[in-house]
Amino acid sequence: MITVFTPTYNRARLLPRLFDSLVAQTSHDFEWLIIDDGSVDNTKAVVEHFRTQSPSFPIRYIRQENGGKHRAINRGAKEAQGELFFIVDSDDYLPAASIETILAQWEPIKDDPRFGGLSGYMGSDEAHFLGNGDNAPAQIDCNALDLRYKYHIQGDMAEVFRTEVMREVPFPEIEGERFCPEALTWNRIAQKYILRYFHKVVYIAEYQADGLTDTIVKIRMNSPVASTTHYYELNGYRVPMAQKVKAAINYWRFHACLRQGTTAPRLPAAWLWTAPIGYLMHLHDKHCNKHIPN
Repeated sequence: MITVFTPTYNRARLLPRLFDSLVAQTSHDFEWLIIDDGSVDNTKAVVEHFRTQSPSFPIRYIRQENGGKHRAINRGAKEAQGELFFIVDSDDYLPAASIETILAQWEPIKDDPRFGGLSGYMGSDEAHFLGNGDNAPAQIDCNALDLRYKYHIQGDMAEVFRTEVMREVPFPEIEGERFCPEALTWNRIAQKYILRYFHKVVYIAEYQADGLTDTIVKIRMNSPVASTTHYYELNGYRVPMAQKVKAAINYWRFHACLRQGTTAPRLPAAWLWTAPIGYLMHLHDKHCNKHIPN
């Protein structure tokens, strides 16, 4: 069984589309677990309405104090009852055959401990891949870093992890910060596990104007420990030198946002030459984001 996991915050108006796409699935071998990250809209009432329609899959709803998507994911992984954990955001939805396709792709590798899960592709619709996935191979068995830097596949992916892996490698929860880059945890998973990437759109993404993607720089500025940790670790992985340089620059870019009394991993002194570039980017960020609310 798959746990389709949805972290949500004030997205009651969008949940019906996702619900309808789950009802339309050709396989209902899943549960829908919703973690409400402190919504102040009518999210709970909307979910209760879904239950009155007696769908052929269980719906579980848990509300917690607002703490950010990464904390909601950690809670979801603890609560999940499925073998696989599939994060589907509240503003997105699934093609009708997604669950059936994922289960079919999982069957031949589920007993191989090298695999921490599998992944299809995201698309703007079923025929159009996000990023450059259109011409990707039919199947790639590798980790997330090799997918980007060896196979040069770009764009968001529809990862489905073993639930036990999500519990083994949780998101760091840093006091006073409400954001953690997903790539930080996906890259940590990549140090231990590979995924099977299969060439099919199983997730339709529609980025909202008030979503994380739209204000990501400001969000990273407000969570500098998590942001610098991500870039510190990326700089230390086996990635191309150009990516190491970019990671070092971004490290210093968000290191400048650290509040008094907070600490972050220290980038090796060999990368100090990138600090002035990072600080210039930080000044640009401050100018461009000063009117965006925290």
